[in-house]
Amino acid sequence: MAGHSKWANRKHRKERQDEKKGKIFSKMAREIIVAARLGGGNPETNARLRLAIEKAKSFRVPWENIERAIQRGVGGGEGADLEELVYEGYGPGGVAILLEVMTDNRNRTAGEIRHLFTKHGGNLGESGCVAWMFERKGVLSAGAAENGLDEDKAMELALEVGAEDVRQEDGDFVFYSSPEDFERVKGALEARGVRLASAELTMVPRSEVRVEGKEAQQLLRLLDALEDHDDVQEVHANFLMDDAEMVRLEA
Repeated sequence: MAGHSKWANRKHRKERQDEKKGKIFSKMAREIIVAARLGGGNPETNARLRLAIEKAKSFRVPWENIERAIQRGVGGGEGADLEELVYEGYGPGGVAILLEVMTDNRNRTAGEIRHLFTKHGGNLGESGCVAWMFERKGVLSAGAAENGLDEDKAMELALEVGAEDVRQEDGDFVFYSSPEDFERVKGALEARGVRLASAELTMVPRSEVRVEGKEAQQLLRLLDALEDHDDVQEVHANFLMDDAEMVRLEA
């Protein structure tokens, strides 16, 4: 499995922990605020807001929190000075790392992110140094057993809905689409009765770097630290790691 999906699954488990709820809710609120500010408060006409709301719901963010964030976005109050930035760098083992950030103080955030990279054996790079190693894709995951899918059925389904690709990853079938086709592919899968475990627009690596041993341990510590930073919304990395190695290091 690609480093993208491994990190996505690991992040998903991590973010589900109760002690992370406050931080998760805050990050979800920021995404909703910015989406509403840029495209309006109606999710029917604002695709980005619709996705942000769906993601917040998947993390059990209360509806009153979601509504409050929408109002902040359209009202121009708290969160109105948030700006979106991308930071790029390299982790241990030459792993490319791309960060999506929302901050109200870019100088403070840049210094803190640089410190985290340096502390954990990485380097914060210049703009564009690793962005070319990733491409934005729609990523839609469906449980194989839950949906009665095997490889042939999943491939047939991918052709029917116009997905670019489908891969089997950790017991799920993951459908890939272009950003422009994401909503259409998602709707087509749901119309065929497919129950999606997750659906998001995210950055997918074009190639992966295998890491193991000490470098793998350092890398996971760096990714954990970056994920925990208040201003970091998303962490993308192009690493490849064996399941057994990841379980051992996480333990």
